[in-house]
Amino acid sequence: MGLPGRILREGVVAGLIGAAVVASWFLVFDLVQGAPLRTPTVLGRVIAGIALGRGMPDPYAGIALAPILGYTILHGLGFVVVGLIAAFLIDGAEREPAMLLALLIFLAAFEVFFLALIVFLAQPLLGVLAWWAILIGNFLAVAAMLPYFLIWHRRLAGTLVGRWVAVAHEGIIGGLVGAAVVAVWFLVYDTLRWFQPLRTPALLGAAVFEGLRDPKMLVIRLDLVLGYTVLHFAAFAVFGIVVASLIVAAEREPRLLLGLLILFLCFELVFLGIVSAVDEALVDALLWWNIAIGNLLAAVAMITYFFLGHRSLGARLLERWSED
Repeated sequence: MGLPGRILREGVVAGLIGAAVVASWFLVFDLVQGAPLRTPTVLGRVIAGIALGRGMPDPYAGIALAPILGYTILHGLGFVVVGLIAAFLIDGAEREPAMLLALLIFLAAFEVFFLALIVFLAQPLLGVLAWWAILIGNFLAVAAMLPYFLIWHRRLAGTLVGRWVAVAHEGIIGGLVGAAVVAVWFLVYDTLRWFQPLRTPALLGAAVFEGLRDPKMLVIRLDLVLGYTVLHFAAFAVFGIVVASLIVAAEREPRLLLGLLILFLCFELVFLGIVSAVDEALVDALLWWNIAIGNLLAAVAMITYFFLGHRSLGARLLERWSED
């Protein structure tokens, strides 16, 4: 095992990184809702109310420094504890890689535990403290903490994932390229068609996070746009990693590139299917051909990006095909 001082340092720093990311996320989230610092204020008052037996606070009461300061301290200490446990598990994984599974289980449990704690302690306030915003904040914190650990444990990263770090990096970039193309397409379409630049992400965000079923009842809110944008880019990043993995496999067997056509076709159909499953009225409101064009443009952009980094694959596919 590593020196306790090293575990302590890495755990504290990682925890503070995670705490800062969550705090930054809720600062932005509250700002776009027009209520800066509301989340730490409400959570601080909830904790104080439980500790002093005062019951649930008024979520719309004014901003106050004391609950913000109190919650910020508890928030930071909580993440430091999480960071220390993660640092201990990662340090152990350098000698016993199976402990990495324990780390993943711990991080997943952390997500569930924190959300369950909020639901248990402040269920009446969930209309103000959006559950999906809490999950996104914790996800962003984990996404920031893990790279920090891997920077200090490069041998572990190389042993466990090796080349897949580069594959994941390439896939994430490719996915973000596709997500940006779709976002720009809908921005242009919404502006020209509806004179409402953020109509599509607001509509999808309201459907996913608040269960909106009647598009006519849509009220465009920046918090819904922000939440759906994070989900949108995360989904494309995951899809990009899948594509990058397939391209790596195609370097050994170029004919697997034909699977890219099936993969992108499935991507188109899955998105349309999900939207239809949520509510058929959403398909009518968004127009299926509009969704298809956006995803097609994303596919073209992503394939172009990937093939610029693997220029020889096309020629190798033709060569392999001619051999047969």
